[in-house]
Amino acid sequence: MSLPLPEYDALDGLALADLVHRRELTATEITEAALARVATRNPALNAVVRPLDSLARQMATRIPDGAPFAGVPMLIKDLMATIAGVPTSNGTRPLQQVTPAHDSELVARYRRGGAVFVGKSNTPELGITPFTESEALGPARNPWNVAYTPGGSSGGSGAAVAARMVPIGHGGDGGGSIRIPASCCGVFGLKPTRGRVPTGPDFGDSWRGFVQEHVITRSVRDSAAMLDVTAGEDAGTPVACPAQERPYLDEVTREPGALRIGISTAPFFGSSVHQDCVDALEDTARLLESLGHHVERAEPVVDGARLAKAFLTVVAAECRADIEWMGEQLRRAPRADDVEVATWALGLVGASYSASEYATSARLLQMAGRTCGAFFTRYDLLVTPTLGTPPIRIGELQPTGAEHAALAMFGRMKLGGVLKLAGLLDETARKVFGFIPFTPLFNVTGQPAMSVPLHWNSAGLPIGTQFVGRFGDEATLFRIAGQLERARPWAQRVPPGLA
Repeated sequence: MSLPLPEYDALDGLALADLVHRRELTATEITEAALARVATRNPALNAVVRPLDSLARQMATRIPDGAPFAGVPMLIKDLMATIAGVPTSNGTRPLQQVTPAHDSELVARYRRGGAVFVGKSNTPELGITPFTESEALGPARNPWNVAYTPGGSSGGSGAAVAARMVPIGHGGDGGGSIRIPASCCGVFGLKPTRGRVPTGPDFGDSWRGFVQEHVITRSVRDSAAMLDVTAGEDAGTPVACPAQERPYLDEVTREPGALRIGISTAPFFGSSVHQDCVDALEDTARLLESLGHHVERAEPVVDGARLAKAFLTVVAAECRADIEWMGEQLRRAPRADDVEVATWALGLVGASYSASEYATSARLLQMAGRTCGAFFTRYDLLVTPTLGTPPIRIGELQPTGAEHAALAMFGRMKLGGVLKLAGLLDETARKVFGFIPFTPLFNVTGQPAMSVPLHWNSAGLPIGTQFVGRFGDEATLFRIAGQLERARPWAQRVPPGLA
């Protein structure tokens, strides 16, 4: 089946917008090309869970003058970010019918930037897991191999961008949830510094500031230009972020100079790293050295086991708070059958923690920021694998049948304290941190970090490399990303079904 605008697949967002600015194409023509690709490619991937054809066609006729992303199709993740009049399910069944009255501030800035919302992207329930397999929305699939996950929690956006449905997909990152799908899907994903992107008007911060929202893209420049659109003053924000010196789009073409770079395969939250991920890092190190950078083995020294426990404590407590918030949206008390068994169990564990346990965990996590801050007085960047393994098979990290039954039993009995003492979630947490041993630390510290698609393994699955910068220093990340993109372009690599 031929699709409109065959050149669409090869163009990033800024290139499409340039065609609109030069009046070679209209926003409506580009929107129809995107909608046709969603209709054709999404059934195999389940990346888009709520098509917005009517809204998109309306938006395409109302592009603000001079908008940098004039007529550029994008997805909004079905979590946190709200579009006025469009339900935001947060991956749950009950919230699929709850309609927000206003845009979130971030979405409002996307509108002013000229983007056209063609759909809502798939996400796990409440964004908790690094894979996208909610019972409410169904699993999203990886376009490189549909038996594998596109990652999470922004898995729908990652899959859709890789499959060329859209050039830009919104995401949120609380433990790696932009970087994880970027790695799994062979695209680019940057988590900004804490406080860089607005969280208003409905949130102060999310998960104690672990969560930052931005986009998943194929090109570095689209990510930089979109951060130029969205960054800036956010009335009432609880976090101050260092101001940028110049437009991030300008940084992409600036040479980074010779940087001092620490590289490490030592997992922060896990115990081992797959050889494919080690090979990808070693290959990246050689590339960096060939570009004139000083590369040496080094990493911040942290107590990974204690940090992982503290991180899980905070996430469990925040999960319970999210369940209570969901009840407020529904105007009734939340029930166990509102959410999945594992989500309810995690929330019960969160409710079982004392205030002092939560505060102690938060203090421990804050000290990790001090440790990492000291490391970055000696190094410009830290480079690690993005993930501990290649993309995993769908269902691989789900609780086993026995674990599910036990969680359900204790959940019905509301025995959160027993769940905590019995350690029934510990094995699941161990498996999850084995998949994502590198990303959560930098949600804790608030530093900017990105996954760059520089490697594919022998099975044809993407393997991302994570780059971490100083707090507030997205500029250096965009410079090195631009340099790497020029040295080893990845945009021409497409999933097998699209080649």
